[in-house]
Amino acid sequence: MKRSIAVVLMLVVAGLVGVIIGRAWQPATQPATQPGNQSAGHEREILYWKAPMDPNYRRDEPGKSPMGMDLVPVYADETVPDAPGVVSINPVVVNNLGVRTARVAEGSLPRRIKSVGYVGYDEATLYQVSTRVEGWIEKLAVKASGEPVNKGQVLFELYSPDLVNAQHEHLAALRSGNTMMISASRERLAALGLPDSETRRLEKQRSVRRTTRVYAAGDGVVAQLGIREGGYVTPATQIMTIAALDPVWVLVEVMERQAGWVRPGLPAQVEFESLPGELFSGVVDYVYPELDLRTRTLKVRLRLDNPDQLLRPNMFAKVEILGGDSDSVVHVPREALIRGGAVDRVVIALGDGRFQSMPVQPGIESGDRVAILEGLSSGDMVVTSGQFLIDSESNIDTASKRMAGNDTRASVAAVVEGWRTAQRRITLRHDPIEAWSWPSMSMGFDVSDATLLQNLHLGKQVQVVIKKQADDTYVVTDIDTDLAP
Repeated sequence: MKRSIAVVLMLVVAGLVGVIIGRAWQPATQPATQPGNQSAGHEREILYWKAPMDPNYRRDEPGKSPMGMDLVPVYADETVPDAPGVVSINPVVVNNLGVRTARVAEGSLPRRIKSVGYVGYDEATLYQVSTRVEGWIEKLAVKASGEPVNKGQVLFELYSPDLVNAQHEHLAALRSGNTMMISASRERLAALGLPDSETRRLEKQRSVRRTTRVYAAGDGVVAQLGIREGGYVTPATQIMTIAALDPVWVLVEVMERQAGWVRPGLPAQVEFESLPGELFSGVVDYVYPELDLRTRTLKVRLRLDNPDQLLRPNMFAKVEILGGDSDSVVHVPREALIRGGAVDRVVIALGDGRFQSMPVQPGIESGDRVAILEGLSSGDMVVTSGQFLIDSESNIDTASKRMAGNDTRASVAAVVEGWRTAQRRITLRHDPIEAWSWPSMSMGFDVSDATLLQNLHLGKQVQVVIKKQADDTYVVTDIDTDLAP
């Protein structure tokens, strides 16, 4: 019994000594736990998955890139390098620059066309005054363009030998009593342009006037005067043009990019500098078929009532045409858009003092908003003040990174995983390529020469040269097989 107790005590003591010795020889620093062996509570957080060769291609789960490569994870505790064009600015500098931002919105925009124009005569009311006989203007009642005239007002008196002779012939026919001659002479007077009132006076008074009076056919103003008193006229002479002032036209110049919004019948509002505080309503009467070759604008015609004749030809007008609402679009403040250069762009605020210049495709403009067809999403933040300085810095940063990453060849160690000689194709598991920001991965490549695929076997370690082509594809141009297997 005593022997058994002694044996047990010896075993316990030996075990304790072994534990102490084992702890004494254990390294002070434990090796890092492999990610795959970490407990669920200590796993690294994956933010997203990205393409190895295109950091802008991101997904929420594993998969393949457009080039067929496995997406790689980006962890929350990693410092992800900024994409080309991203600049970081100290908050103090941001404040000193007066940088302001606005959120990208989404919704319909009113198609309001703001432009300028001028008043013109309604050409439908224009009429010309001329004669059907040759003669001379003996007395001109209207002396200058722009003078108002009333219906029935005498415009001028004309002396025409042909008209005087025709009146004498009519009197002779009247004295003869021949009804056929009377009818024929009366028709000749009408053909020569003698007013019916003058013919009736002639038949009643039986006396010939040396001059014939010409009267205004309607109210208006003299738009054009082409003769002076004492001047000789023929049927081809445009003596004067008369136009009404109610209604009038307003001729508007619409920018080419807004030409598709305009159609007849749209309502419009017009203001005139000469009539401050008064707003005139009208409609689009006509859209002209051609753009002005010099100004690249489309002429649009409005029709305005002018009963008080307050509107005069050539008055300057500010016009707003209401073209309805657009479809739902992403839009930003007008001042956020930077025009010029190769592309239009905006500056996006990424947060934490980081900004990036982003190419965009602008759409319609409405008031102080501009639609963005491509390049932005609703909720993005864009810079509306100070963006020009940031844009310049972003462009410089992009160019620098592009120059730094302009290597077209890379030499890297790799392991052969497969090849197809007929297709000149090889699959390699290569080491990281820092110049191109490539991680270690398996990838298929075209081979520039099929002879490079000789003396290969699966698992062979090689040194390869990869060339980046102009079309952003990659080709293996050299394979060094003189390495250890």
